[in-house]
Amino acid sequence: MRIIRIAMLTSSSNSVLEPWCYELARSQTDTSIHFGRVEVLWIDDDPGSLSQFQDENMLRGFDLLSHVKPSVIGWNGTSASWLGLDRDRLLAEEIYKRTGCQVVTASLSIIEALKDLKVTNIGFVTPYVTPIQKKIIANFRLEGFECVSERHFYLTDNFSFGEVSEIKISRAAEEVINEGAEAVVILCTNLAGAGIARVVEEKTGVPVLDSVVLTVWGAFKSIGKETSWLSEWAPAVSKLLKSIN
Repeated sequence: MRIIRIAMLTSSSNSVLEPWCYELARSQTDTSIHFGRVEVLWIDDDPGSLSQFQDENMLRGFDLLSHVKPSVIGWNGTSASWLGLDRDRLLAEEIYKRTGCQVVTASLSIIEALKDLKVTNIGFVTPYVTPIQKKIIANFRLEGFECVSERHFYLTDNFSFGEVSEIKISRAAEEVINEGAEAVVILCTNLAGAGIARVVEEKTGVPVLDSVVLTVWGAFKSIGKETSWLSEWAPAVSKLLKSIN
């Protein structure tokens, strides 16, 4: 049996994504998931916060993750959504040069899924402050997506993102949908959206894209593995890749 190893780097203060990644992949007996950390403590529009995402800090983490010889390696964080999507594209190129692995990132997986779903008018639910939210909206507009509705929770402490309740996230997602979004992005891998995405999607008929779920989806898609088993957490997205090697 071919063993699939997925290696992911994430922020040091993220308490949400590791348990959710294990839960998402629990049915995939041929898959193991491995994690590394890079120091990220707060998200704000200031030089100190932005400096946490310097390439040299992150690349060291990816170099170490490559020691488990992964099938795919990824950045399970959404920093490029406000720093600029090309940042992830360049990062992915550098990771591939250094490791020879397939590369996935949360932000680029979200962009790919939105394009595959053929939607343009989208909504966001995020934990961030207004200046970060405005940058996210502007960067997604450059990719061809118009934000028609959004909710953000005005938080900066990265650990606190993981303490936002599923009820609050669910309510915000439904509000965004009611205001005309064709798809909702729960944007932050430390926001607990995976557990409510399917419920909201089935209730409203509108795709709900959780960042953690989409990173796992992107990882499997990058190696050509079918993703129908993700329907428990992302019904619409899980149908986008049917073929298997």
